[in-house]
This record gives sequence, C-alpha cells and structure tokens, in this order.
Amino acid sequence: MTSTEQHAVLTIALLAAFADGLKDDRERETLKRISEQLAGPADAPQLAAVYQDVLLKRVDLSDAAGALKDLAHRQLAYELAVCVCDADDERNEAEQRFLQALKKALHLTNEQTSSVEREATQLTHALTPSSTTPGPAMAASSSLGTTTPNVPDAELDKTIRNHSIVNGALELLPQSLASLAIIGLQMKLVYRIGKTFGYELDKGHIRELIATAGVGLTSQSVENIGRKLLGGLLGGIAGGLGRGLGSTAAGAAFSFATTYALGQLAKRYYASGRQMSPALLRQTYEALLEQAKQLQPRYSADIQQRARTLDMREVMSMANST
Repeated sequence: MTSTEQHAVLTIALLAAFADGLKDDRERETLKRISEQLAGPADAPQLAAVYQDVLLKRVDLSDAAGALKDLAHRQLAYELAVCVCDADDERNEAEQRFLQALKKALHLTNEQTSSVEREATQLTHALTPSSTTPGPAMAASSSLGTTTPNVPDAELDKTIRNHSIVNGALELLPQSLASLAIIGLQMKLVYRIGKTFGYELDKGHIRELIATAGVGLTSQSVENIGRKLLGGLLGGIAGGLGRGLGSTAAGAAFSFATTYALGQLAKRYYASGRQMSPALLRQTYEALLEQAKQLQPRYSADIQQRARTLDMREVMSMANST
C-alpha cells in the first residue's frame, strides 16, 4: 500500500469519525493530535493536512475512495470506517448514511460488506454493557452502592491486569475488528468493577465516566487503526510509510496502559461512592496512566504470549461471559 493509499484510508477513517457531527472540541483536538503523531517527522505535515482537510470539509469522499484501486484496500477502508462508526455507540442514522455513501464510492456490493457489518454489530452488542437501571449522573451518591467491593481487592486488581494484557494482545492482531474489541472490553471492565461495588450501570454512564476521564472512544479507535495501518499490520497489506514506527509494540503498550488506568480509576471512583469531581477524575486518570506506562514493560512478554493464542472467537466468548 502506497503512502497515497494510506492517506486515503486515514481520510476515510477520519470522515467516519465525524460522520455523526457530535464530536466535542476535546475529541476534535485529540483527533488532530493523533493525525500529527501517527507518522514520523517526514510524514507528519501530510497527516496534519489530512486532518485539516477533513475538519474543514475540503476533502470529498469520492476522491478519497477513488485513490483505492485494489479491492482488498477498498474492503479494508470500509471495515475500518465501520469500526470507527461503532466505537462510541451503535450506528446512528447519520453514520448509516455515511456508510452507504462510502460503500457506493468504493464500488462495494452488499455481499462484500455484509460480513463485516454483521460481525461489528455482534461484537458491539456483546461488548456493550446493559442494565435495566439507568446510570445516575456523574459524582452522584447512591444508597445502592457500597465503598467496599464484593470481591477481594487482589482479585479486582487481577481482573484489571488480565483485561489490560488482553487489550495489549489485541493490538498485535491483524484483524480490524480487534480495535473495536479493545474499546468494548474497556467498557465491560468498568461495568464489571461497578458491579462489584453494587452499582448497576448503563452504557451511558460508563461512556460519560470514560469521556470525563479524557478518553475519547472514537479518537482511540482512530489511533488504534492508524497505528496498525501505518505500521503495516492490518491484513499484511500496508507498508512503507509506517516502517520504523515500532507501531505494534507501541500500540500494545498504549492499550495496556489505557485499560489498566481506566480499571484503576473505576475502582477508586466507585470506592469513593462516586464522589469525584470531573477535574479530579481527569487528574487521577492522567496520574494512573503514567503509572501504567511504567508498569507495562513488566507484562510485555505476557502480552506477546497472549497474542499467540488469542483470536476474535475467544474475544466474543469473553464478551458474552463478562
């Protein structure tokens, strides 16, 4: 895959990220940072231009799609767009319209796209926490919860560590859906920790908690995908531009650290009776993220070993049993 084709795929991923028109300024800024940092110094200006073109609506979907001649590249671009659209919630009407337009621009048939659409939907449903009890507002107290988990603290830490290792391993898999699974497993982890403290949470509450901490679900999806694409991992068809990034190792470290920090943040948040202000949540997450980055090298061998045996079928099983 040439640099022009890689830029076209990233353009499509960014167009997918903005398809619903609901991104706030913080996530926009995160997407800008990602676009600038995904490549080395020589390629950063071009990737920054990709972001600006998308943000200012100077790029046409048909032009980006037209740069992809190979069927495998066109299918990959569509798969990544589906993953980005599904990262923060199930596809809404605007995202559905975008995907239909993209499918037409890429000259793909329903038969060529139905599989990834179905698998992404199944994965999203399996990984999205559900509850009959609506999640209360952030920092609100509740008589239903407790400051003491119903499992030993060491077991809770083990759960966080295991989820972090699995998410690090998912970064090493070539499937595009692996990036979607990372985000879903992070949400499941927060849900599971909340339950140990007696809280029944809906997906809205969990998304709000994660967003308040400063983790954008859509931007994280774009970053995971971009790193794999530019690092030559996705489908074994990329290459050239991203060589020298050390992207697979960096991606595994990133997903491990993000998951670990979110898990530890959720543990502290629910142990406090949800009495943490948005500012404190973000400050605590950033401190935990730095700790997790220092901790990750200790588990790099475990991440690599886990990746050797992990596949998407097992991820689905984990999602349904968590």
